Amino acid sequence: MIGHRVMGTSLLATGGIAESRGHFDRALALYDPAEHRRLATRFGQDHRMAILCHRALALWMLGYPKAALGDAEYALKDARETGQAATLMYALTWTSNTHTLCGNYAGANALLDELAALADEKGAALWKPLRVMYQGALLVPAGKAADAVQMITSGWAAWLSMGANTQLHVQSYLAEAYAELGQFDDAWRCVSEALTTIDTTKERWFEAEVNRVAGEVVRKSPEWDAAKAEAYFNRALSVSRVQQAKSWELRAAMSMARLWRDQGKRDEARDLLAPVYGWFTEGFDTLDLKEAKALLDKLA
Repeated sequence: MIGHRVMGTSLLATGGIAESRGHFDRALALYDPAEHRRLATRFGQDHRMAILCHRALALWMLGYPKAALGDAEYALKDARETGQAATLMYALTWTSNTHTLCGNYAGANALLDELAALADEKGAALWKPLRVMYQGALLVPAGKAADAVQMITSGWAAWLSMGANTQLHVQSYLAEAYAELGQFDDAWRCVSEALTTIDTTKERWFEAEVNRVAGEVVRKSPEWDAAKAEAYFNRALSVSRVQQAKSWELRAAMSMARLWRDQGKRDEARDLLAPVYGWFTEGFDTLDLKEAKALLDKLA
């Protein structure tokens, strides 16, 4: 069971998303509460809860947002039933990521507020910088880019001071915030650092999104280069397809479709986006799918 959990988590982080799901499924099938729940005191968290948290991320990336939210809900339920603060803090942190990816920003924020209170109560320093970074990231879609930069950078500094360095998605959110503020040198620094992180650590689960965000930074620049933006969007599409990550592919297709729409290539934009959107069978009340439907309606 533990071996499948470790393999699944490693594959997820390095971009083997479809393969990771298989290992998570096997780990859950092998989990025996009577035998394995007591291992939480050795490993710092309950294994079933952790597996569900990471399978939720895999399911979202693979294009199953409803199933992802279901796993997140079960992970939180399990965590609360254990009565272990460490297990609950783990669950609150990771399930907030799933809610953020699904566009449920209020739900993610509520989970992080609970995490902050519990971490303060227990004096758990590890979780505090993660909470600050993740809540800072939620300020980007809320239109509070300056506050987002302040929170993300302060949380990031605290996180690095602990010797940690693998928060690739936070660098992507920070790049978006800087671009919103018109601070393009800082935005490109974040993009460059994220791409370097991918090359050096092989952490690839957010690779498609980093490239998509890079393309969006190009589009926001005062003197933007359409060919450069398109190259980044094409890279995002290519990576997402190799990883079978339909949710990343949908985001990249929306970005490319908006670029082509603005260039007057409405038919090409629709022909790119429609089949990606048409692949989905669930989660139509989540933010990305609602935005894709609205864009397709405008392109029709």
